[in-house]
Amino acid sequence: MRELVKSMDVGGNGGHAALVQLQAYLAQMDHKGETRLPAERELCESLGVSRGDLRKALAVLEKDGRIWRHVGKGTFVGSGPVEETIGISEIAGRTNPADVMRARLIIEPEIAREAALHATLSDIAAMRQSLVQTREAATWRQYENVDNLLHRQIAQASRNNVLLGLFDVLNAVRRTVVWGRLRSDGARPPADHHSFADHERIVEAIAERDLGGAAAAMRLHLQQVGRRLIPLNEAAE
Repeated sequence: MRELVKSMDVGGNGGHAALVQLQAYLAQMDHKGETRLPAERELCESLGVSRGDLRKALAVLEKDGRIWRHVGKGTFVGSGPVEETIGISEIAGRTNPADVMRARLIIEPEIAREAALHATLSDIAAMRQSLVQTREAATWRQYENVDNLLHRQIAQASRNNVLLGLFDVLNAVRRTVVWGRLRSDGARPPADHHSFADHERIVEAIAERDLGGAAAAMRLHLQQVGRRLIPLNEAAE
């Protein structure tokens, strides 16, 4: 305790005394399971310290993560609530296509593995319908919309709302980030577009309850997508 007090600048003996008193008070609160501190005036009276010294001590403990303050509500024990989720546009502004693909390679193969374990017959039927629609797409935009739907159907089939939420955030970032290479191979996907066969392997592995096969097929698919969409020099950064 003495070493902690010495290492903190609370301004004079009064500040040190207030810090020691406040730390002891917090220890009692922890024992009682309480989380909200009394108002400053009441704390000053309880601890026998001035308001100025109390505020210096509170500032030290807030900086150290022992307490946190909410304007209009009071001061509380602990490090405070987790910050609100960063907006999609802010995440997208801090990243690049190569990072997005690396994140997809970490998350989506495991989602496919879970889908192979939990998918219902209805899930698999919906995926197979999407496979047909990708081949029938008249434009790249139509194809990409169905492609997006198929990947989300796989995430839904995992029956894990946390994984589905992670997929949705990652997918939203993916659709926001500007990709390094624009499509230049026609108005619609060619008949031998690699993703057709990739998607079929993924869905069939899920239908066969092949957990390892579903994960491997998804990983191979994403690796091929990454090689085609991201310039080599960018992927190496």
